[in-house]
Amino acid sequence: MNIWDLSAVNVAYFVSGGGSNFENLEQVFRQEPGKVRGKLVISNRAGTGAQSRAATLGLPFLILKPDLFNSQQAYEDQLNSLLLDNDIHLICLAGYLKKLPDSTVHRWENRILNIHPSLLPAFGGPGMYGRHVHEAVLKRGCKLTGATVHLVTPDYDAGPIIAQEAVPVLQDDTPDSLQKRVLTMEHQLYPQVVDLITSTPWTIENNQFKIRNQHENH
Repeated sequence: MNIWDLSAVNVAYFVSGGGSNFENLEQVFRQEPGKVRGKLVISNRAGTGAQSRAATLGLPFLILKPDLFNSQQAYEDQLNSLLLDNDIHLICLAGYLKKLPDSTVHRWENRILNIHPSLLPAFGGPGMYGRHVHEAVLKRGCKLTGATVHLVTPDYDAGPIIAQEAVPVLQDDTPDSLQKRVLTMEHQLYPQVVDLITSTPWTIENNQFKIRNQHENH
């Protein structure tokens, strides 16, 4: 079934750090009650800001990482079973620094979102996350950066781009000041994209996200 046809969309958030993006998404969904609802939070790290944010929101917080299991296959089986048992329709990566197993990406194909703090394909790929991105943007002397929401594929930051918003780079920016402004944009963009893909028919053609013509069949 297409995600936009569902009467309720259960979301799993994947986080590794502070969790402000997941918290913002969940707060938006609760302020404007609709069919999207957070079901659980999964992390590869304990003792993070995301864990306390999940507790405040009353969402289950689970720690899953390969080294807690006897094998990679056991980890993948547990992860996929957890998502299936909770009837998860959409996965939102929000500062998740662990590469998802290919088995998970394939099972939830076109139902995994990620937000990246640059205008992809610039400053994407392995090692490009968080502050590292903003340091690279400033080192290159870019005049514009921004945020990108894309669908997740097995390759880092290579999935179809759904939406992007630009953020000017100021002459006196530091990595921290730039990160703060880009994060503000992320908090605006991510909920808009979730609303779009869960309410509007769309398709993927040649790795490009396209809104379906209203006359096309679902």
